Amino acid sequence: MVGATGTPGSTAALHQAAAEARMRDAELWVVLAWQPQGGEPRSRNGLLGRSAPAECRAAAVERLREVLDTAFGAAKPGVTLAGLTVRGTPGAALVDTARDPDDLLVVGSGSRAPLRRLVRPSVARYCLSHATCPVLVVPPSPLQAELESVHRRNVWRMPLDLRELAP
Repeated sequence: MVGATGTPGSTAALHQAAAEARMRDAELWVVLAWQPQGGEPRSRNGLLGRSAPAECRAAAVERLREVLDTAFGAAKPGVTLAGLTVRGTPGAALVDTARDPDDLLVVGSGSRAPLRRLVRPSVARYCLSHATCPVLVVPPSPLQAELESVHRRNVWRMPLDLRELAP
């Protein structure tokens, strides 16, 4: 079982989970957690809107299709693949879905930036402390740090030093 969001870390976790599933001759369950934006939608009279959750779920299903298409493209992962969208926070959704002690839960480690950790809690840490099955945390690709560095440089409009590109 693997959590998917479409981020580079999530894609690395997807590929690692596919490799683990091939080694174990197991199915690969890809889970995408979703929540209605802005909390629970309510109408003026306080009743829960019935179409909003259905629309959010449909958007999550489409997002999961996009994530899988981006991760694997025309080349399939080489294992039986099942997609699942779960309403809830990512950590809780993954832990609740991976209940069997024989499951392997694969998650990306996420961003290590201090500000992001304050704003967005770590799904990997939640899974490590709450899961009843083994959890494999996949570190980010070495290229991820380079990508974030270029992004920061662009945001701050810092010029590129060409000496950094030379071997």
